[in-house]
Order: sequence, then structure tokens, then C-alpha cells
Amino acid sequence: MHRNLVIIPTYNEKENIGKIIPSVLAQPVPFHVLVVDDGSPDGTASLVKDLQKKNPGKVFLIERQEKKGLGTAYIAGFHWGLEKGYDYIFEMDADFSHNPDDLPVLYRTCAEEGADLAIGSRYISGVNVVNWPLGRVIMSYLASIYVRLITGMHIKDTTAGFKCYSRKVLETIELDRIRFKGYAFQIEMKFTTWKHGFRLVEVPIIFTDRKFGHSKMSGGIFNEALWGVIAMKVRSWFHRYPKPS
Repeated sequence: MHRNLVIIPTYNEKENIGKIIPSVLAQPVPFHVLVVDDGSPDGTASLVKDLQKKNPGKVFLIERQEKKGLGTAYIAGFHWGLEKGYDYIFEMDADFSHNPDDLPVLYRTCAEEGADLAIGSRYISGVNVVNWPLGRVIMSYLASIYVRLITGMHIKDTTAGFKCYSRKVLETIELDRIRFKGYAFQIEMKFTTWKHGFRLVEVPIIFTDRKFGHSKMSGGIFNEALWGVIAMKVRSWFHRYPKPS
């Protein structure tokens, strides 16, 4: 049986974290959960600790003292998961915009169908986004087209944050060289995985905007993606990407 770890970064997610973790643990495929909390003042971490007591050996917590960005939270989680010997490591939001019921589909795409990175895609079968304002849907969709044009990747949802990595991908990527900290981190991880020659597969999901808590999206995050993608592409011309053995 494979060992599977779902990483959930949090900042002020007390309204969601107590529901999302039991939903992940209830899936027919066994998953462990690692929460990486960036010093949430609302008590998110203490709720996770309560769930740790109720689910010994299945729920884990990394507490950081301040907000350091989505990318660094995932990198910390990747290092932790690799060190603990997990076979498949997942990225997932805390706010139910990613449906826990889709986790087994992502798992099977890697474990049974041979993908190295399975991506929960909002755009592989039309536009599957619920409760987003039309302007945000258009901006996200156009952003993915823009990234495809700049990078050459044939991925419909380049900014997707619901993913399953096989262990060998995260062992191959030089994780501490990943530069982006915000949502462009998702682009850089896919691009780097693709440049190394791994197999990326998109799986259709329905993305539902959060009901509780507040979005962390900002103009700075958008600018990082807009200009950073060009810089990332240019840097790639001078970098070697060893192919998986």
C-alpha cells in the first residue's frame, strides 16, 4: 500500500480546517494530512492539535511564526514528506474549493495510470468554476493561456493548486531553487516538472469558491505571475534539467 500525504497550508482557516481534515481522512484511499500553518492568529493550529489527538499518526502540523508565502509552505511540506518516506504527496487548499472526494482520482492517475504529476484541472473540460465572479474566471482562464504561450507547456490549467506528485518528481526538482512564493509557485512547479521530462496529466475537477474565510489573492500575486513567468522562461534557457532515469 502506498503512503500518501496531503499538504494543506493555512492562514486563518479555523472555519474550514476542522471540517476539511476529517473529509480527507474519510476517503476510501488512506491519506495522512500535514498542515503548514503560518502563525494564524485565529487559532487554526490549536484546532489541528485537537484533531491530532483524535487521529494519532494521521494528522501532522508544522507551525511557522509568520506568513512566509504559499510556496515556502509547500516546500517545507515537501521536504517533510520526503523525509518521512511518503510515496505520493498532494497539494490542497483548506477551504473546500478543492473537493476531498477528488483526491482518490488524482491518486489513481499517478499510482495506476503512470502520471508523475496529476493536476486537478478547472479547464480541461470547459470552465468548471462555481461561485467565482465572471471577471475572476476570465482573468484566471486568460492567465493560463498566457502561461501556455510563454512556456510552451500544453497544460490547460497552469495555475491549478490541487495536485498529486509522485515522490520521484520532488526528489528530482531542486526544491530550494524554486523562486516564486505566491500563486506563481504553482506555475513554476509545473514548468520545472515538465522541463525535467516527467509526465503531467490533467484530471477534470469542479472548483468551488470558498464559503468561509477570506481569499488570499492580491494584486502583488497577479504581478508576480505576469512578469515572473517571462523571467522564469528566460532563466530556463541557462539551466540544465536532468531527465528522470
